[in-house]
Amino acid sequence: MPQEQPAVVSVSRDDRHRFSKPTVSEIRLLTGYGVEGDTHAGATTQHRFLAKKDPTRPNLTQVHLIQAELFDDLDGFTVTPGELGENVTTRGVDLMSLPLGARLHLGADAVVEITGMRSPCSSINGYQPGLMKALITTDAAGRPVRRAGVMAVVAANGTIRAGDAVRVELPSGEQLPLGVV
Repeated sequence: MPQEQPAVVSVSRDDRHRFSKPTVSEIRLLTGYGVEGDTHAGATTQHRFLAKKDPTRPNLTQVHLIQAELFDDLDGFTVTPGELGENVTTRGVDLMSLPLGARLHLGADAVVEITGMRSPCSSINGYQPGLMKALITTDAAGRPVRRAGVMAVVAANGTIRAGDAVRVELPSGEQLPLGVV
């Protein structure tokens, strides 16, 4: 069976702070800002909790990406693109294994740089009871394993649509694991 080519499955944005984001036909990424028209776009943090603590904090969560394989893996839950608040749903790239600073080329022009893992908040259980436990599991050593996607900043402008190719560019030098942002 041939290897599946990495691709964008879906794109989403919302101009209000809500849990899920509606899917749209395309999104435009703006360098150093995020998804045009999305409530989380901005040079400084737009996350309500983090903005209260320090409104000048750089926005390392401009774009949220989740791999569609996660949805296939959530036994007992039905989740579709955009429902976990992500802007970009991909298939064919193990996002959670990428190192800090990896760049994803999305479509013809857009580039995002991975800044860390998303740590889901308890509002996920309000969406579907028990879902948080399915998104943060533990490994054999008892360490938390987060599966709720990765966060990124926009490194190059571009428009993204479902079906666009995804290309991974690893950073040079030491490959650092992702922390939580």
